[in-house]
Amino acid sequence: MSDAHRAPAGREQPWSDDAPEHGRVVVVTDNPIGRAVVEIARVAGRETVLLADEGVDQLPADWLAANPLTPRDAFVMCDHDTPGMEDLLRSALAGEAGYVAMMGSRRRAERVFAGLQDLPAETLARLHVPAGLNTGGKGPGEIALSVVAEVVAVSYGRDGGPMRTG
Repeated sequence: MSDAHRAPAGREQPWSDDAPEHGRVVVVTDNPIGRAVVEIARVAGRETVLLADEGVDQLPADWLAANPLTPRDAFVMCDHDTPGMEDLLRSALAGEAGYVAMMGSRRRAERVFAGLQDLPAETLARLHVPAGLNTGGKGPGEIALSVVAEVVAVSYGRDGGPMRTG
């Protein structure tokens, strides 16, 4: 390990100074969980976009049409009652986003997948519903932390399991 990757006093630095370039974390909608996802994603070094579904000049569908998602981007729906939710998910999945997710219960997930059953299986496999890792979090910040943790894990090709197990 080079000196550039050592912490003071010769201790190994637990992070890389050569972090890869990440895409955007695009969040729909402006609610407590959405705002927390944006805040935590920013702390994690991700560019963020928060899209509201009402009272704005550009609706999420229009923004997606004008700003194609890339394989480095993540798209997170933080409200399963967002108008046009299914169409937004279809748009995000039609693009190349590396991570597409929606908040919701497992029961809600079944309904979402049923509404998207006409999509190819490999496309549906990219959809994370419910969003996030199973941390047991209850409040907006804890839920957002689990979502951003999953975004990070997926961006590195990991499953998000405990470090102690590999």
